[in-house]
Formats: sequence, structure tokens, C-alpha cells
Amino acid sequence: MNKNKKVGIVGIIITLVILIVLIILTNIGANKFSNTEGVLNKLVMPIQNGLTYLKNKIAGNDAFFENINNLKTENEKLIQEKEELEQRLRELEIIKAENSTLRQYVNMSEKYTEYTTVPAYIINRNISNLSSVFVINVGTNDGVNANMPVIASEGLVGYVISATEDSAKVQPIIDPSTSISCTVSTSRDSVIATGILDSSNTLKLSYIPTEADLVLEDTIETSGIGGIYPKGITIGNIKEIIETKNITDRYAIIETAVDFSKLETVLVITK
Repeated sequence: MNKNKKVGIVGIIITLVILIVLIILTNIGANKFSNTEGVLNKLVMPIQNGLTYLKNKIAGNDAFFENINNLKTENEKLIQEKEELEQRLRELEIIKAENSTLRQYVNMSEKYTEYTTVPAYIINRNISNLSSVFVINVGTNDGVNANMPVIASEGLVGYVISATEDSAKVQPIIDPSTSISCTVSTSRDSVIATGILDSSNTLKLSYIPTEADLVLEDTIETSGIGGIYPKGITIGNIKEIIETKNITDRYAIIETAVDFSKLETVLVITK
């Protein structure tokens, strides 16, 4: 009974509070209501603005992701075009190199018209402290055999030491085991040129006659003696003359006419 009484009292109180609130709201003037509305607007507007911004942001993200996809497609297209251009550039470089090689062949053939030659290019190098041998892309099928001289547009390269059907090994004049009978172009003195260990562009000129008057930059060429090299092919130029106590032991250093570090194309003299 007491419990029901308490519930009834609470209900009456709640009803009275509601009635009082309604009366207050009814008696509030328009001006005061406007102020209350302004306060509510201040509270609600930031939330509304935030929601609007979020909506616009989401809409903007759609455009952003669309732009990203477009950029990705354009980037892939540019990458493909770049690869195609690089491929064309490589092809042009190959054509350029082939044209340069053909031009060298033509120049050499025109320079050595007195010889029957076979053009070739170096396909392998075997260089060590004791020897310098390289392989060219012609062999017995092309008429190339052992003991045939090899030349370049600048001068003497070496000679063929062995040949297979489609390749041949060449021993260059810079090999330490080489020995070439030479002639000094101005004095016509006979001398011997040999390779120097660990040198790729110099030769040692020895067995110089005591009466020979060597001059720096004098040209050294093949003498034609020895059965391999024809006469008159340029070997190099005198760069240094070393005098000794015994004049018979003096020698000179020759710089080869051929730059072996850059040598790519050669001619093999078959006749």
C-alpha cells in the first residue's frame, strides 16, 4: 500500500513539472525564443557544417581516386613509350656501330689495295701477364690460316697462330713472345722489336746498329724479312731512347700505331 502511494506521489510530481514547463514556454516572449534559437543554432551549426564538409570531402575523394587511376594509366603509357624509345635507340646504336665497322673495313681495304684481305672483328680476348691473344670471327672457311698477318687501319696488329673453320687466334705484336724484324723509316737501319711484359701499347727496339742515329718520333715499319709480315707496314714511333754504357746494349721504346685497348676490327692478309 505504501509502495503504491509513493508511485502515485512521484507521478503527480512529474505531471506538475511538465505543466510548469509548458506554462513557462507559453509565457516566453518571441524575443526570448529568438535568443534561445540563436543559442541552439550556435550549438547545431558546427555539427551541420562538419557533416557538410565531410560529405563534400567524400565527394572530392571520388574525384581524387579517379585522378589517381588516370595518372596511373598515363604513367604506364609513358613507361611503355620510354621502353619503345630505348629499344629504338639501341637499334640505332647497333646500326651506327655496324656502319662504323663497315666504314673501317672500307678505309682499310682502300689503304691496303696491294693485298688480298679478309675483314674480321674481335670476338674474344685472352690477356694475361705472360701472353696477349685474341680471337677473330673468321677461319679456314674464309681462307684464313696460320701465319697470316693481321693489320688495322693504323698499322700492324699481329699474325694468326691457329685457325678453325669459323674463327682464328691472333697473337698481337705486344705479346712478350713476339719478335719482329723492322726498319727505321729515315735511316733504313735494321732493328728488332719485341713485346714488353705487362705493356699494352709499347715495344722494345733492340739490336740497334752502333752507327744508327735514332730520332724521337721516327717511324718503325716491317722490313719484310722473316716470312710472315710484308714490307712497309707501320709498327709505331720511337718515344724514348735509352743510352747505356755499352753502345751495343742501347735500346728504344716504341709506341704502337694501333691502340690495342680500343681495337675491334682488323684485316687478315691472305695474299
